[in-house]
Amino acid sequence: MKPVFDQPIGILGLGVCVPDRILSNADLEKMVDTSDEWIVSRTGIRERRILAPGQTPRDIAIPAARRAIEDSGLSPSDIDAVIYCSYTPDLLMPSSSTGMQHALGIPSCIAIDQNSACSGFVFGLQTAWSMVRAGLVKHPLLVGADFNSRVTDYTDRNTCVLFGDGAGAVVLGAVPEGRGILGHCSGCDGGGGPLITLKVGGAGNPVTPENVHSPDRFMRMNGREVYKFAVHAINDALERAAVDAGIPISEMELLVPHQANERIIRSAMEKFGLREDQVVINMDKYGNTSAASIPLALDTARTEGRLKVGTTCGIVAFGAGLTFGATILRW
Repeated sequence: MKPVFDQPIGILGLGVCVPDRILSNADLEKMVDTSDEWIVSRTGIRERRILAPGQTPRDIAIPAARRAIEDSGLSPSDIDAVIYCSYTPDLLMPSSSTGMQHALGIPSCIAIDQNSACSGFVFGLQTAWSMVRAGLVKHPLLVGADFNSRVTDYTDRNTCVLFGDGAGAVVLGAVPEGRGILGHCSGCDGGGGPLITLKVGGAGNPVTPENVHSPDRFMRMNGREVYKFAVHAINDALERAAVDAGIPISEMELLVPHQANERIIRSAMEKFGLREDQVVINMDKYGNTSAASIPLALDTARTEGRLKVGTTCGIVAFGAGLTFGATILRW
């Protein structure tokens, strides 16, 4: 067995991609009984990107991954693991991670698909870090990509206003001393599983002529109960990750949260005393993109000049399961 890798491990490259097609609140007003004011006041979302007819998840996941590899300064031949986080893959089989490996020209490598819904990228980041730390790989590619529009019921105003499509990716590896991933927290409350579901399509409830048009083929969510869970979970996860990192939460310069609901994010801002410029909020443009949410927010922060070399930031997410996770890192 290889020895434990004892150098700092961090993000070497970042890439994102979203569909060109925009679905605005004004568009949704024509589809369901809702309004721009109602959506913005309750969620902070003004528009979201969705796949066009004929497009597949690969059409944006592959460009995001390619951009992350280029941004890292590495080549596909340097990548030795692909972790693909999504609850909406192209196919149930074969896995999307193997398709990414082939499409990107990566040599034979470990390929893992992970379904942790909106917590997927954080769980995937912790998995990738652990693999490097254990000496199994040197440069894993982590992809977070979800395509909610394909499982959203656009007659249900409680869910259709929330979600969009997107993809983001990072490459991990050794970084200089003083940088990299500092601490983690992750967990789940499986008793909350029935609060967010997609019931049709698995082996326990395969597609049949009877259920192919059932409402259960769409994502269903108890928004009120998920909201209550999320407010507590993200605050607790950040505090526990900071303890694991060995730093006070006050040293966190930037919060990069899962973009589910602006009110949830603002509850964390209030608890930790964070200013507007210390928190990334881009859900007004993208909505909730599930596993792509965190990398899209990281890209926004970097583009705006708020995420720089040496910035200490916390990323945090929650999702179906119910799952939650946070990571503290120094960029």
